Amino acid sequence: MTDEDIFIQKRLQDLSEQSYRNNHYTFTGFLTLAEQDLFYQLLSRQPGMEYTISGGSEGCERCVIRFGSEESLGYEEPFPIVCVEIAPALKKFAEDLGHRDFLGALMHLGIDRSTLGDIWLSDGKAYLFCLAKVSSYIVENLTKIRHTAVRCRILEEVPEHSKPQVTEETLIVSSLRLDGIIAKLYHLSRSQSLLLFREKKVFVDGRCMENNSGICKEGSIVSVRGHGRFVYQGLIHETKKGNLSIQIGRYGGTH
Repeated sequence: MTDEDIFIQKRLQDLSEQSYRNNHYTFTGFLTLAEQDLFYQLLSRQPGMEYTISGGSEGCERCVIRFGSEESLGYEEPFPIVCVEIAPALKKFAEDLGHRDFLGALMHLGIDRSTLGDIWLSDGKAYLFCLAKVSSYIVENLTKIRHTAVRCRILEEVPEHSKPQVTEETLIVSSLRLDGIIAKLYHLSRSQSLLLFREKKVFVDGRCMENNSGICKEGSIVSVRGHGRFVYQGLIHETKKGNLSIQIGRYGGTH
């Protein structure tokens, strides 16, 4: 574990202790999958922490942790996350903008990356999850992305059409081992799949998975850095040759 990893875990522990000591909720910024894994490692050593986790909507990868619970504190406090719609001022003159274009323009405003969550793309628009404290600044100052003039507004709720699309696929695999499923889905050799685990690029429900022989559980969301995400939806049946027919839901490249 690096010094930075130790620092992140100490910060997470401090936030949990502040919540308990002062009887109020505390929040992290948006955490990457690797940072979320550091939290789960800490949680395994200190299982008494009260927390919930959210990225602003179901299916988000970057998430905020809220320490505290309604049961212990006696009240509820929502996550300080809002959704900002970023749309071309004139659609017919708009460039074909990608995730990097939107993120680059936001970073150019001098915003801390930890205040920004997922960016979902749909129909030429972007839907940004961010901390409420930076939302007004973004709306007022983000006026152009590359050569395209844009307008921003804070939404009351996330539009259904903006949410990541999940395409259902059927795979034939020899077992429910995670390395085999990943190899099959992304057309990789077993050695290429194994390397992803060694390089700590595979996350299951926010936890880094280094055990390539781990078994997929129904409903688990698997993120493979550089390749994509999918949800394991379950076993369909065993084939006559003894293989397994399984169903997965592949997330579209929207964030």
